Amino acid sequence: MMMYDMRVTLYLPEHLAQEIEAYRKARPGLSLSALVRELLERELLKRPEALLEAAGLVERAKLSAREHDVLIRKER
Repeated sequence: MMMYDMRVTLYLPEHLAQEIEAYRKARPGLSLSALVRELLERELLKRPEALLEAAGLVERAKLSAREHDVLIRKER
């Protein structure tokens, strides 16, 4: 699996930032990066197209990410 470094700036409402900090305090050693990675992986396993939707690239995909990947592989 290829790893890509990505740096982003997140703007969170104060109440959400406080919840995140409380969650992390209850789990010593959990970095914000690890938390975000875990949450993204969990959501993407349920719905792979969710990342594209969250990024605003796709309102509603005709195919799921898995279906698209299968289609692309067949075309090669």
